[in-house]
Amino acid sequence: MSETVTEEQQSTYEAFYDLVNMQPKELEEWLDTEQSKSVGAKDAASSESTGHHSGRRIVEIKRTKKADLSDDDFSHMKKVVGYIKRHTAQRPDGDIDERPWSYSLKNWGHDPTRAE
Repeated sequence: MSETVTEEQQSTYEAFYDLVNMQPKELEEWLDTEQSKSVGAKDAASSESTGHHSGRRIVEIKRTKKADLSDDDFSHMKKVVGYIKRHTAQRPDGDIDERPWSYSLKNWGHDPTRAE
């Protein structure tokens, strides 16, 4: 990536790190669980859900220095921010701990059970 980060990329970077509240190792461990693998849309060519694949990508991004992030990384970060914002706005009533809604958000690196 170039030495300079655009204003939009900086905004995306900040939003990503505000919303993705799981650490890489924690997210990797979550992605290995049956709960993680039980949710999300899968395309016909893959047995892995979109969110599960995204989670693996998030781990890679969080382990990459900001100066080494590619335009594709920033694009994925923007997608993650959009997903988390949309789905947190659809929070179901009641206990969320053992709900597919919560599992899906965790696949995208956001644990909704954590205090803001």
